[in-house]
Amino acid sequence: MRMFDTLDQLQPLIGQEIGLSDWVEVDQARINAFAEATEDRQWIHTDPARAAQGPFGGPIAHGFLTLSLLPHFFETGFRVRETRMGVNYGLDRVRFPAPVPTGSRLRGRFVLKKLDPVEGGMQLLVEVTVETERGGKPVCVAESITRQYR
Repeated sequence: MRMFDTLDQLQPLIGQEIGLSDWVEVDQARINAFAEATEDRQWIHTDPARAAQGPFGGPIAHGFLTLSLLPHFFETGFRVRETRMGVNYGLDRVRFPAPVPTGSRLRGRFVLKKLDPVEGGMQLLVEVTVETERGGKPVCVAESITRQYR
């Protein structure tokens, strides 16, 4: 995890990578739990036998499951010590260029795109690229907006 003492240290890093998260495994149990929590039980995610005959040769994770891992990736990717709280403010752009096969390990790579002052802190626009251990196309690219408060 990359550590910064203050939000001001981020200013010269606009356009640069500011962090890289730990790996997270997306196994069938996690996919099934997400399917139950969201009631999205489509066979491509939850039926390994049927999914083996499908277009990806096996089950894949929901795109929104991958997206829901962003808070964990942020937690292990970088931190600013001086902040007392961070909140998710939203997303601008989200794409899922490649599937996440069951058993994949994922991590987030963070590039700071913009930094704006807000009352009590800063708003960060961070491009998060979620990649698999096997390489190739990213499985998710999202512009995440967070607010970090001093």
